[in-house]
Amino acid sequence: METTTMVAILQQLIRIQSVNGNEADVARYIAGLFAPYGKRATVETVTYAPGRDNLVVTIGNPQTGPQLGFSGHMDVVAPGELNEWDVAPFAAEIQGDRLYGRGASDMKSGLAALVITMLEMLEQGEPTTGSIRLLATVGEETGEYGAAQLTDAGYADHLAGLVIAEPSGMTKLSYTSRGVIDYYVDSLGKAAHSANPQKGINAIDHLLAFYNEVTALMKTFNKMDPILGGLIHNVDMISGGEQINSVPDHARLAANIRTTPAYPNKVIYEALEGLIDHLNQRPGYQLSITYSYPEEAVPGRVDGPMVKLAQKVGRRVMGRPIMPVGSAGANDGAEFRRAKLPFETIVIGPGSNTSHEVNEFISINQFLLSVQFYEQFALRFLGEK
Repeated sequence: METTTMVAILQQLIRIQSVNGNEADVARYIAGLFAPYGKRATVETVTYAPGRDNLVVTIGNPQTGPQLGFSGHMDVVAPGELNEWDVAPFAAEIQGDRLYGRGASDMKSGLAALVITMLEMLEQGEPTTGSIRLLATVGEETGEYGAAQLTDAGYADHLAGLVIAEPSGMTKLSYTSRGVIDYYVDSLGKAAHSANPQKGINAIDHLLAFYNEVTALMKTFNKMDPILGGLIHNVDMISGGEQINSVPDHARLAANIRTTPAYPNKVIYEALEGLIDHLNQRPGYQLSITYSYPEEAVPGRVDGPMVKLAQKVGRRVMGRPIMPVGSAGANDGAEFRRAKLPFETIVIGPGSNTSHEVNEFISINQFLLSVQFYEQFALRFLGEK
């Protein structure tokens, strides 16, 4: 495939405005790229909601060898204030070696590189051993629910390994990552005039009691991961009350926890819910807790076979070492790892340090090199090189 065609594919993906939705148009475009190959590419759409389709594309023969997973998400975050951009965020404008646009780094360049890798392999009659499965997902930016849906449907059950093309700049690869728990605590009280507070129950007071005790509780989870460090807990939002001269009858707290493999989410849930039960034994307390899109931490080994292979291929293609690191953020891998059989996961993809920022861009040269990396990695993984 000509490099101009590769860049044109990326430009078209960026021009599709899949801001926290509308992934079906992205899926439809990618599916069309595989249409000329007929039965040599199995293309499936899995609908999450109207206008939101996951896409699964499989090439090769799963009966003759291992199955390598490729993963990329089709949604992007909002562009923000348009007047702060020097270029239109969905024009996919090129200036020198840079291609600008929302999603250029996170992560339509990675998604495009995976798609192009599979198209090039089909052109060359590869793979002849094993198979490659693209898992293109919806909703990664807001909760990994596309990956959760595909995992529940069994699409990751036979993977022997998974490459996620989230932006690493192709200089690093992540083999382990933190999990995340977003939780909300609601406090119910009783309204009263502030001149007669004894007639009411102050919901904010009870929420602050939780705040103080949960802060101390989270410090007891003090095992340090050699790569990721310790568990992180932040209370990020507190709201409550209606007006200044009324005892508040409701209040809400929102917090974020970044976990490590040492503490499965179940352990954290039990601690939080135990604290809620303990506080609710006090007179007048009515606290409740809910969770939003929790993800488990992803364990890994720095000497894992995929890590070693990626470093070897990366040095050859990129001309420099690829550094294995841990990731502080969650990604679709946390959901895919719930599949029936265990498999190794690495995160490596083209990108710049402008993800989610205005004037987001990708180096075209880096993007093209990533295609070479994925193709060589896939063939080596499947035993064809």
